[in-house]
Amino acid sequence: MSATTFPLVPRTRVLGLAFGGMRSVRRGLGTDVASSRPYRPGDDVKAIDWAASARLSSARASDEFVVREYFADESPRVVIVADRRPTIDLAPPPRSRLRKADALAAAVSLIGASAEAARSLLGYLDHELWEPPRSEHHERSWGSDRYTAPAGSLAAGLELLMRQRRDLPTGTFVFVVSDFLEPPPVSNWARLVEQNWDVVPVVVQDTVWERSFPPVAGVVVEFREPDGRRVSVRLNGREAELERERNEQRWRALLDDFAVAGLTPVVIESSEPADVSAAFLRWADARLDRRGGAV
Repeated sequence: MSATTFPLVPRTRVLGLAFGGMRSVRRGLGTDVASSRPYRPGDDVKAIDWAASARLSSARASDEFVVREYFADESPRVVIVADRRPTIDLAPPPRSRLRKADALAAAVSLIGASAEAARSLLGYLDHELWEPPRSEHHERSWGSDRYTAPAGSLAAGLELLMRQRRDLPTGTFVFVVSDFLEPPPVSNWARLVEQNWDVVPVVVQDTVWERSFPPVAGVVVEFREPDGRRVSVRLNGREAELERERNEQRWRALLDDFAVAGLTPVVIESSEPADVSAAFLRWADARLDRRGGAV
């Protein structure tokens, strides 16, 4: 696995395209042993487990042959859902390590590269564009400079996605990249999971100004509004405290929504490409730990 990709670790075995890079629920060509069984006429001689056959023959005092069956190497489809609302394109607040537009672009690029490494079909959805999963991964410009999505567009996009069952079979990865300052209803997550898709929220939020709020009482802070206007704000101590409480409560509620739906998010706190990659690798490592094995 390249340093510029991460492994697509499914929650369960994959039912996807044959000859991909992951272990499947189906038997077929692969490297992961699924089971053993007695030899049947017509079986490939290369599939015979000679050591097991020798032990069984010795125990039974007759010629016995055991054949190994393997899980097929398959690959899931992958869909990227990108939030293009104006809040993503806001200039970073003072002393922030996160420019959300750059982080979103890095996440989209990284997911695409990882899908290609896994030989997956890759699709994309935003408020203006729906591309069903396909094999061509090169030279795609998916609205990297468009942040004009209206309010409610993320929830509407997920609703549209749920009408694409023909293109998105069981086991499809759905990476939803957003700041989730306007989260979709928790019922949307439940319905996505009911499709038997592998849904992964990718949260791009500033840890200081959006997940919390600094003690800036009496300090003039300049912000840029979604329409491009710059405003200078001076808050008193109580106003700053209320802003912090509101942001922290919103963050807790978002994590609760994910937990209720059984989702584990990727949390991005810096727009540096290496940090974005590290966030996805931590997510993959956590999945591997829960599954107790490699992809």
